Amino acid sequence: RKMTALLIICFCLILGSLGKPQFPEQEKDPKFWNAWAQRTLKNALTLQELNKNKAKNLILFLGDGMGVPTVTAARILKGQLNGQNGEETQLEMDKFPFVSLSKTYNTNAQVPDSAGTATAYLCGVKANEGTVGVSAAAVRSQCNTTQGNEVTSILKWAKDAGKSVGIVTTTRVNHATPSAAYAHCVDRDWYSDNEMPAEALQAGCKDIARQLFENIPNIDVIMGGGRKYMFPKNASDIEYPNILKHSGTRKDGRNLVEEWVDRMRNKNGRYVWNKTQLLTLNPNNVDYLLGLFEPGDMTYDLERNTESDPSLTEMVDVAIKILKKNPSGFYLLVEGGRIDHGHHEGKAKQALHEAVEMDRAIGRAGLLTSDHETLTIVTADHSHVFSFGGYTPRGNTIFGLAPMLSDVDQKPFTSILYGNGPGYKVINGARENVSTVDYKGNNYQAQAAVPLNAETHGGEDVAVFAKGPLAHLLHGVHEQNYIPHVMAYAACIGQNREHCMSSSGSAGLRPAFSIVATILSAARLLC
Repeated sequence: RKMTALLIICFCLILGSLGKPQFPEQEKDPKFWNAWAQRTLKNALTLQELNKNKAKNLILFLGDGMGVPTVTAARILKGQLNGQNGEETQLEMDKFPFVSLSKTYNTNAQVPDSAGTATAYLCGVKANEGTVGVSAAAVRSQCNTTQGNEVTSILKWAKDAGKSVGIVTTTRVNHATPSAAYAHCVDRDWYSDNEMPAEALQAGCKDIARQLFENIPNIDVIMGGGRKYMFPKNASDIEYPNILKHSGTRKDGRNLVEEWVDRMRNKNGRYVWNKTQLLTLNPNNVDYLLGLFEPGDMTYDLERNTESDPSLTEMVDVAIKILKKNPSGFYLLVEGGRIDHGHHEGKAKQALHEAVEMDRAIGRAGLLTSDHETLTIVTADHSHVFSFGGYTPRGNTIFGLAPMLSDVDQKPFTSILYGNGPGYKVINGARENVSTVDYKGNNYQAQAAVPLNAETHGGEDVAVFAKGPLAHLLHGVHEQNYIPHVMAYAACIGQNREHCMSSSGSAGLRPAFSIVATILSAARLLC
């Protein structure tokens, strides 16, 4: 019986690989590859004319947990969703002309978390894991190490320079990534005062939700989840009134949404909590927008109620239309935050669909802006111990099986695997036979080498894709905290603005080159 079962599995694997052409017929001809390479070369040569304009607008797309293997797998998935093999597909981020690598470690962690990394790519300084908007002198959970160690973000630099600013995320708006844009907190988990220890409250530390509205009180656009942290404890949620876990959490009794609405009443401010309300807004009549679409994180895109919950692309579309009205430009942080959550749960299908949706949002942002005046960067905070391999043939579904059995336990295995996580399963003392389960299901947990309740981050470098003014400054391998310095330099905000020439649209590289030119000219005259 065992031998018969093995033969059937092998036959199915072979049949699956023979069911469709391995690759397009044209790829057999060397002319195809030579012509493609020549087109790419000509395009690369056009990039020798560097874009040195001053960046009016800045957009940072942050794929939480979107390591290089996730980018590659998402590319294949995007192609396969469009009926292609997938490998040859281009993501929107693939089209960006400049790519570099970012070193993601935290000051106290080889493999980082999303809080310390957010402080790096938003505030320009590396920090300890678990802390947001504070330097490495601050110690996680120790309230008394906050004061004096606060660091400000590029969102604040942009706001101080007169630009409009926005935050769009698929997680809670007070989650690790967005919170580093406005908060100074020694513990990323202090979402509301309900999650804070009594001694921290007594010492004067503020929860992150409160800081969202108080630290930079006029953030122009805020969209994501996290509604329950804004309302008094046990206050019923407007969307899920009979579900206790979605009720308000605040012990101080404050209704932060109501306070925001009152403050923005005469400033063209709008609060929305569902897709219909969002998409019926006229951006020309809205200057401030607060959108909280779920009590906690927003739902995975695969499970999203398309009638009531907006997609990341839809949120980005509205955000840019509001922000771009400012003649001084804008800064927008966009987080595809649930890529990370899918990986932590071992649910690669959820994670990769989140990445594809973020790529759609990148494309939409590109249509609404111009590379001539908008610096757009796409990167990740960290990676995951996610991989795909197994000598799969061209066009193999990214969620499919490798074309072989293990030569150790004679069982099939999926191409996608995790180094650790909840997908570790042993049945009768042996590895689970994946052919007996729905390994293509939305919530299938891919097999893992080490059992953990939650899969961990990976420590390798992540990619940084850049286009627009001075995007060429993102090259080679850099520390993660370099990113906001480049963005600020390109937009003439923040600490180093000496190079900016107000009479020109060019950000220029005036300090070094103009001084050298002056010296050379003087030398010629003297000689």
